[in-house]
Amino acid sequence: MLQQCILRTCHVLALVLCVSASEDFDWTKNEKTSFYYGTFPTGFSWGAGSSAYQTEGAWNIDGKGMSIWDTFAHKKGKIFSNDTGDSSCEGYYKFKDDITLMKDMKLNHYRFSISWPRILPSGLKSEHINEKGIKYYNDLINILLENKITPVVTLYHWDLPQVLQEKYGGWQNISMVNYFNDFANLCFERFGNRVRYWITFNNPWSIAVEGYETGEHAPGLKLKGTGAYKAAHHIIKAHAKVWHTYDMQWRSKQKGLVGISLTADWGEPVDITNQRDIEAAERYIQFYMGWFATPIFNGDYPQVMKDYIGRKSGQQGLGASRLPVFSPQEKSYIKGTCDFLGLGHFTTRYITQKNYPSGLGDSYFADRDLAELVDPQWPDPGSEWLYSVPWGFRRLLNFVKTQYGNPMIYVTENGVSEKMLCTDLCDDWRMQYFKDYINEMLKAIKDGVNVKGYTAWSLLDNFEWDEGYSERFGLYYVDFRNKNKPRYPKASVQFYKRIISSNGFPNQREVESWKRKAVETCSSSNQLLAADPLIGHMEMVTEIVVPTVCTLCILLSAVFLMFLLRGRL
Repeated sequence: MLQQCILRTCHVLALVLCVSASEDFDWTKNEKTSFYYGTFPTGFSWGAGSSAYQTEGAWNIDGKGMSIWDTFAHKKGKIFSNDTGDSSCEGYYKFKDDITLMKDMKLNHYRFSISWPRILPSGLKSEHINEKGIKYYNDLINILLENKITPVVTLYHWDLPQVLQEKYGGWQNISMVNYFNDFANLCFERFGNRVRYWITFNNPWSIAVEGYETGEHAPGLKLKGTGAYKAAHHIIKAHAKVWHTYDMQWRSKQKGLVGISLTADWGEPVDITNQRDIEAAERYIQFYMGWFATPIFNGDYPQVMKDYIGRKSGQQGLGASRLPVFSPQEKSYIKGTCDFLGLGHFTTRYITQKNYPSGLGDSYFADRDLAELVDPQWPDPGSEWLYSVPWGFRRLLNFVKTQYGNPMIYVTENGVSEKMLCTDLCDDWRMQYFKDYINEMLKAIKDGVNVKGYTAWSLLDNFEWDEGYSERFGLYYVDFRNKNKPRYPKASVQFYKRIISSNGFPNQREVESWKRKAVETCSSSNQLLAADPLIGHMEMVTEIVVPTVCTLCILLSAVFLMFLLRGRL
């Protein structure tokens, strides 16, 4: 279902579109229109996503090497409840069952990532290729294709081989560019005859800022004011090198496309009539998405980043800007390395001007001179950062259209979490989120934005990085306390399936019936979920048993009932 550009001339045309001059985005025009009933263009691709560390488990099985996330998660206090991804969803063993779930949902594509240390345990192609890891991904790709599901493959979803972090400092070191290119080239060689859609990096903003500035994510470094910029510089160069490698060596044979997935919240000016707020909102987007998109589309960092970081570096007495510089040769090499733009989006912030004096110290966040605000009336069912603000999605998509010459876009991540004691499979808030956000994407397509596909995040509940298993984004609930990691469909599975089958929202009466029918189906799943963990844990009598949250809920209810009965006797 994903559209393929087979002829070389098609690619050249796409490249011209990719680097064409941008128009101005109208910050004062925020149309919050009513729900639009209509369908998506023929051939629009619907999918769901995952990543290796978050779902595979099998962290030290079949020759896999250590990743920075293996090391980071094993350190006490780094992850909520000291959870790890050691077993997570056991996707390494259960991928055939998961493909059955995808087929039942009628997914057109499945986005997953390849674990670099699973196929190159030391990180280096020259040292050892783990054929068991290669076989796992070959089997995954082949069974997806047998079920008419298109694989969309991410090369780097944060799990750098630990050896490369220890020996070279990871993405702080320019040598990662060549090592990553070797890894990517191996993937093209072994899988490229069946994979048409490649994503080099997932959310490089998070890799750089949370990995090398705040230390919230692996490798957990706090190199404030410099670490994120240096890591991002090397990531952009690595992306460009991999794109050129594919372009020169593989494109003519394999006919595939290479893109990058950038995650960006929308930033809306607090006051759209206030020029300072408008400038602060644009700065927010440029320091977020533009940091990576502008070099890839136009050859260099956003001018506002160069200006602000350069000025603040000077005020701090530094001889040069903390933001690295691309040479003229590098600018031309990086410019245009986009066959499509992957876009991850979850939420929106209001933005206003706020000055941070340079004397407070170096920081990516202080460099931006802005404050982020939220409307307390926005729904926030799960993650503390994730508010449901659907209209921001349309605004972001239109900004990409005007800023970067209307590139081909695949939405690579969009979804909402829940955070509650007793999990309810009747996830009405998720159905509402998908309905509203997908509808805003449809409006953006009506606006002329070139969106070709949508990927719900995520197929399964999985390991949510520093939040461990405390936040659940999945369409399918996973019981992580049960050794078999059973999957249970939430109501949103049926709801999303109906959007896919209808290719959008055909009419009001039909769409309103979807939610009602989905809730009817989830009641029986709730009963299964309540019963099954009890059975599953009874099998583990020789082990220390940690009951599931749902089991605890049932036991607490039983104790409460017992007290009530005693009071009556």
